[in-house]
Amino acid sequence: MSDIKRKILLAEDDFDFAMILKHYLDIHNFEVFWAKDGEEALDIFQKEDFKICIFDVMMPKIDGFTLAEKIIKINPEVPFVFLTARKLKDDKIKGLKLGADDYIVKPFEADELVLRLNNILKRSEQKTNVFSSEEIHIGNYTFNPQRLELKMNGSIQRLTEKEGALISFLHKNKNQLLKREEILKAVWGSDDFFSGRSMDVFISRLRKYFNEDSRITIESIRNIGLEFKLKL
Repeated sequence: MSDIKRKILLAEDDFDFAMILKHYLDIHNFEVFWAKDGEEALDIFQKEDFKICIFDVMMPKIDGFTLAEKIIKINPEVPFVFLTARKLKDDKIKGLKLGADDYIVKPFEADELVLRLNNILKRSEQKTNVFSSEEIHIGNYTFNPQRLELKMNGSIQRLTEKEGALISFLHKNKNQLLKREEILKAVWGSDDFFSGRSMDVFISRLRKYFNEDSRITIESIRNIGLEFKLKL
């Protein structure tokens, strides 16, 4: 393991729990920046470069969901997870729809948390490495994988890392029928129910992004998968 610690932002209002978790992450090669509420976390995020973030959902001043939305606008490339006592299915779906890489319910095994964080970071690094530095022309659009930008007629749509990875994968396999599990494993790293719901949200976003060019369609095939169609 590298001696260089990975910077992680921990937003958690329970002091005792935060200190225990901070200590545990510290001995597993993370440099933890702790924030006691969402407002402080947002301030810290804008001053440091983080590899990954952990957000509690119920926090003073700014809740975890709102914090995630604000941070995505600042830097959509930083992966984040929710670590919370809120176990309702709707909360988990909401968190994943926001783009969370995981939603972990308390209580949890600390070793499992570290494993999940390392897996997310590994996938994030792999996606960065496979992104081409070349701009890709998709119909009337220009996609820049490195800058995570989708451009058309002078307008620029900033993308999250997961949106960029999804566009790259679909374009690479354009005009082919892709099974849902293929896409989920390639982009999300898992084909479970909640990842599937998250993918549906991202596909809806991509349809909106590409709706200015009628030659580009994302067609869903019920119970099988979908096809990213690009007519020449």
